[in-house]
Amino acid sequence: MFAFSANWIRRNAPSLEPFGTLALFSLLTAGPAILMLRMLEPELVLPAFSILLFFEAAVAGIVARAIHVPANATDVTLWDFAGAFTLIGCAAAVFGEPDQAALFLEEQGEQRSVSRP
Repeated sequence: MFAFSANWIRRNAPSLEPFGTLALFSLLTAGPAILMLRMLEPELVLPAFSILLFFEAAVAGIVARAIHVPANATDVTLWDFAGAFTLIGCAAAVFGEPDQAALFLEEQGEQRSVSRP
């Protein structure tokens, strides 16, 4: 007869760490993304979102380096999150048409300089 022990279950249970990290980064991405959608002009949402994702990729990479996460681990690590954020940030930057955002920001700067005495 084969009996399971509590010790065997604890040793072989899957780690919940990747899910916790995913939940944390999801909240850190969703909050500012919702604010960007509500506060920015439509032309600026994707460029701002790409900047947010590049920042989060940098934070994930710095934290992964600081806590010495191995790059070749079999589980999902902070390096994987940094890579995913970088990839999605690049896609948002490409689809965001930065020329339109630059023109919009130039127009805003011209309006501010004209309105000042």
